[in-house]
Amino acid sequence: MSHAEPAAPDRRSDQEQSPAAAPLTAPNGNMVTFERVVKRFGDNVVLRDLDFNCKPGERVTLIGPSGSGKTTILRLLMTLEHVDGGKIFIEDKCLTHEERRGKVVPASEKHLRECRKRVGMVFQQFNLFPNMKVLQNITEAPIHSLGQSKEQATKRARELLEMVGLSDKAEHHPYQLSGGQQQRVAIARALAMNPDVLLLDEVTSALDPELVGEVLNVLRDIANTTDITMLIVTHEMRFARDVSNRVLMFDQGQIVEEGPPEKLFSNPDHQRTRDFLAAVLEG
Repeated sequence: MSHAEPAAPDRRSDQEQSPAAAPLTAPNGNMVTFERVVKRFGDNVVLRDLDFNCKPGERVTLIGPSGSGKTTILRLLMTLEHVDGGKIFIEDKCLTHEERRGKVVPASEKHLRECRKRVGMVFQQFNLFPNMKVLQNITEAPIHSLGQSKEQATKRARELLEMVGLSDKAEHHPYQLSGGQQQRVAIARALAMNPDVLLLDEVTSALDPELVGEVLNVLRDIANTTDITMLIVTHEMRFARDVSNRVLMFDQGQIVEEGPPEKLFSNPDHQRTRDFLAAVLEG
């Protein structure tokens, strides 16, 4: 993993590139790979030649101040944003580019849709369909995106509702649920797509404090009982310590340091990490 000074962005990323210069295979055994990824919003460079990866089944937490690029990483993986340089891979499949007529070009919408099926995301806001009951909120995407039968999708949805402790809420509408219950439905909905990678973006930040624990407990159970790769953005440092295999500290679009949670939270190497953790834990 590179922590060196950023090189100049690859300004050809939105143009055709030769396959020899930009191979579309990442044969490295990783589930997620970022290769020199650049993301800008206007003149603001949010990610600067970012290199990082996640192994299959690894649980990686991204911490750092607001604006450091953490959520942008998740949004790029969900194809809600597009790279301005570099490439992203899901296992050995390039998410951001494809080969067409012998050249490497930015991914088409069809290509993005196929890759997106491998990634599930739970947002800060629950984003449930208010006109649909809980069960239909969970079955809608598997039926229409994965081509599952209604019976198959319903069976899986009921299993997931049991997993998140909401078996008795299948016929309720979202407005009949607490915030914590709605977020647990959102987690079940993401898992219903059988993703290889689950993205969690500050999933407790919109909850009342007394509801945070119930959501984090569900996520702990998922982390302990499945082999799904999890990429987590959170300010819940105790949760990050409990579930993470690795923690990455971000600042200004780059990785300041990384390590196992027991090392990074107890004895970080960099003053920037120490200052951030002190501010968060004091808060």
